[in-house]
Amino acid sequence: MEGLPTTTQAERRWRSKNLQTSKPSLVMAFFSCVAWLYVAGRLWQDAENRTLLSNLLKKNIEQRPKVLTVEDKLMVLGCKDLERRIVEVEMDLTLAKSQGYLKHQLRQSESSSEQKLLAVIGVYTGFGSHLKRNTFRGSWMPKGDALKKLEERGVVIRFVIGRSANRGDSLDRNIDEENRKTKDFLILEGHEEAQEELPKKVKLFFSTAVQNWDAEFYIKVDDNIDIDLEGLIGLLERRRGQDSAYIGCMKSGEVVAEDASLKTYAHDDISVGSWIMGVQATYIDDNRLCCSSIRQDKVCSEA
Repeated sequence: MEGLPTTTQAERRWRSKNLQTSKPSLVMAFFSCVAWLYVAGRLWQDAENRTLLSNLLKKNIEQRPKVLTVEDKLMVLGCKDLERRIVEVEMDLTLAKSQGYLKHQLRQSESSSEQKLLAVIGVYTGFGSHLKRNTFRGSWMPKGDALKKLEERGVVIRFVIGRSANRGDSLDRNIDEENRKTKDFLILEGHEEAQEELPKKVKLFFSTAVQNWDAEFYIKVDDNIDIDLEGLIGLLERRRGQDSAYIGCMKSGEVVAEDASLKTYAHDDISVGSWIMGVQATYIDDNRLCCSSIRQDKVCSEA
């Protein structure tokens, strides 16, 4: 008689032990499979992203203009702020004109018999330019009684300077002392002398000069320029009576150069040009006022 299959107690313990040992192996195999699927999925997704970014970059490069416009260059150079200032100044000028602040209205209370000056010349100077001022006084700029006689001819010359950031310090006191001796300064009390404040200095100089003197011409001169004074007076005499004239050495060409940098125009000169546009002046390009010119009859030269 055949009997039922039987196992001994030892065999059952051996099989149970094998089953318990294989469970961790199965779990590890399962997690390894999951990790492999995750890594493969990420690699596939990254490959798709790289392909998409590459296509977008290629498309943008193809759509970009090959030549930058002037507007692009101005944005790169950070000139938007300058453009905004020019617009603000033009608005200020328009407002001033509407309120009656015109040249021919400033002197209504003065006697009509008073002789009008030919020119007021403002020579820009700074606290550290004492030696330059003495050089000018010994060359083209009269001093003492000669300066008074020049004013009798209708020409006023003044060194133009503001005040120190520390009001009343040694810088201010030295200028006050020098002015007591020479009497050839126009001190702008409301202006703080600083390189970055030159446009404001121009504005304050012209407004102060117009209030103090009634003249045909108001002239700004930098302290690195020598003047042929008699030649300048002759040039202005021939222009006397020409209303709303802006005379100077006019520059031509684009503001943005080919090397994507601004041409060497001083900021205060740019400001003056923008203000003159607001009063609809007549621009007169006279290269006798180009100080670096080789003309024999020029009226100024670089010091």
